[in-house]
Amino acid sequence: MHVSVVGNPDSSVVVAVRGNLDLDSAAVLTTTLDQVLDRPSPRVVVDLSEVEFCDSTGLSAFVVGHNRATATGGWLRLAAPTAFLADLLETVGLAPRIGVYPTVADALAAPAG
Repeated sequence: MHVSVVGNPDSSVVVAVRGNLDLDSAAVLTTTLDQVLDRPSPRVVVDLSEVEFCDSTGLSAFVVGHNRATATGGWLRLAAPTAFLADLLETVGLAPRIGVYPTVADALAAPAG
C-alpha cells in the first residue's frame, strides 16, 4: 500500500491511498492520519479511488480519523471509493456516518455539517 498527502491552499488535505488496506498495511494510513489530524479543525479527504481491498482495520482507521477530526471541529471525508468499497461502507453502516463522495472535488466542495 502507498499513501500520499497533498495540502491545499485552503488548509484542507487530501490523503490518497493506493493498494490493499488491511492488517499488514493499515498502520501506514493510521500514522498518516494522525499527522494530518494533528491541527485545529482539520479538513481531510481520503481518496479511495485506487484502494483494491479494505478489511476491518482499514475501516477502523476511517472511524478513528472521523471521530478525531469531528472532536476538534473538523471533518474527515471519504472520496471516490471503488464499487467494492462503496458497497462495504454501506453494508457496515459507515457511509451515512462518514461523508462519502463520488470524487475528491465533491468532498472538498461539500459544505461543513
